[in-house]
Amino acid sequence: MSTSSDAGARHTPFRLSPGTKLAIAASFLGFAGIGCKASEAPKAPDTTPAAPAAAPAEAAPSAAPAAEAAAAPEATAASIYPFTLKRLDGTETSLSTWAGQVLLIVNTASKCGYTPQYQGLQQLHAKYSERGFEVLGFPSNDFGGQEPGTAQEIQSFCISMYDVNFPMFEKTKVKGQERSPLYALLSDAHGEPQWNFHKYLIDKHGRPVAAFGSKVEPGSPELTSSIEAQLALK
Repeated sequence: MSTSSDAGARHTPFRLSPGTKLAIAASFLGFAGIGCKASEAPKAPDTTPAAPAAAPAEAAPSAAPAAEAAAAPEATAASIYPFTLKRLDGTETSLSTWAGQVLLIVNTASKCGYTPQYQGLQQLHAKYSERGFEVLGFPSNDFGGQEPGTAQEIQSFCISMYDVNFPMFEKTKVKGQERSPLYALLSDAHGEPQWNFHKYLIDKHGRPVAAFGSKVEPGSPELTSSIEAQLALK
């Protein structure tokens, strides 16, 4: 049987001194730090932030690309010279006949609101022919059925009404999948005609360099200045 002194010893709480508690706590924290996984450890912030990427500068247009663009038609457009086509009188003529000359190719019609442009085209032909310029007319019934006549009727109309003496070719398909190879080349280079009297300017190497819509009159400064610029080139 326990004595009263034994009972007192059993119930006396065990107390650690404050210094001992601090030592144990420090030891425990050190052990816990050793056991942390590297992947769990918080990363220190990067004190040297990467410099932001510079926004691409908006380059001013230079003269070189513009020059390349201007030269592109001459460098890439195919020549019309390989084509051999029939004139209104049925004779076959190679377009290489006009090699070295500046040409204006026009799809014409006899019953169109733009038909009076025949007069301006004839005047252009007369004005510049001595300098190596020629208008080539290609009657077409593709727009509004405004060229219904036969080759003989077209020729008679052009001569009697407008004294046309520049070369005229037989009726030609100028748009759609059935367009002639010549007009396929012209359309690929500068767009398909939208109506009668659409005009393509051809340089001295047989390559299309510009196009002018039906509303552009033959004698307009826009067209004549382009013709003169091509005549001035070698």
